[in-house]
Amino acid sequence: MAAKDELGRRGEKLAADHLIASGFEIVERNWRCSQGEIDIIATKDSELVFVEVKTRSSLAFGHPLEAITVAKLARLRRLAAAWCEAHPGHHFAIRIDAIAILAPMRGLVEIEHIQRVF
Repeated sequence: MAAKDELGRRGEKLAADHLIASGFEIVERNWRCSQGEIDIIATKDSELVFVEVKTRSSLAFGHPLEAITVAKLARLRRLAAAWCEAHPGHHFAIRIDAIAILAPMRGLVEIEHIQRVF
C-alpha cells in the first residue's frame, strides 16, 4: 500500500474516532457510487452529516482544508444527494462537514472539524 493511501486510511480512522467521541453515530464509511466516494456518513442530533476527510503529514504542501475546492464541494453535494436517493427515508436535515487531520510521523495529531462547509 502506498504511503499516501496509508496516511489517508489513518486519517479517516482518526476522524471517525473523533466523531464518535463527539457524540456522532457512524452510519457508513467509504460509500462509493459511479460519481465518487463519501469518506464518512454520520448522524448527530437528527442531522445526517456527510464528512470529507483530508489528511496530511505536514504543512509543507499547505493545510489539508486547502484541498477542498469549490468543485470538490459541488461534487460532495451531488454525492450526498446520490446517497439519499440510494437510501430512501426521511432526510430532512443534512449537512456537509470537513475534517482536517495533521498527522506527522512523530508528534501530536491535530484534528480540525469544520461544520456546515456547504
